Amino acid sequence: MSEILVLYYSVHGATAALARQIVRGVESVAGAQATLRTVPAIASTADMAPPRAVPEDGPPYATLADLQRCDGLLLGSPTRFGNMAAALKYFLDGSSALWLSGALSGKPAGVFTSSQTMHGGQESTLLSMMLPLLHHGMVLVGLPFTEPAMNSTRSGGSPYGASHVAGAAAAPATLSNDEQSLARALGARVAALALQLRR
Repeated sequence: MSEILVLYYSVHGATAALARQIVRGVESVAGAQATLRTVPAIASTADMAPPRAVPEDGPPYATLADLQRCDGLLLGSPTRFGNMAAALKYFLDGSSALWLSGALSGKPAGVFTSSQTMHGGQESTLLSMMLPLLHHGMVLVGLPFTEPAMNSTRSGGSPYGASHVAGAAAAPATLSNDEQSLARALGARVAALALQLRR
């Protein structure tokens, strides 16, 4: 089996909802299985309690071993001023040993994000997540306009990766049909390429 790591950070659940759809896409590809992981929150104040070793709910925290073992990666973060969230960047900043060994080189990767507004910096966030993956030598996978939902979406979705527009409501994340379709397509594309590259 080809193992695809779906690694994300989520605060209000929108990025987590995308991750679950991406897992469905990965597992729609025969011979591929998804491993879902998250990262702990960080804070800028020194008096914050250290993160729990295991999250209270949701998937386990990712380790560098998860990154090294995977055959493909899907990386997700909410948009923070047009950039990935600090918690995800902090985790990636700790991956220099994998960079030195070339552990991720040649593996496929895709990215996904969520923002409150349509023009909240989704595309720059997706691009910011690609930069460390390029440094690791990963093969980036996007969403082509041959995906029907790319031409019909009125909310999330981009050639750079899957996305969701959460809106101002504090209600649980509800992905549009197009957002779900594109997230599943991205997962399937990374999984299929991982299988081809392993041959």
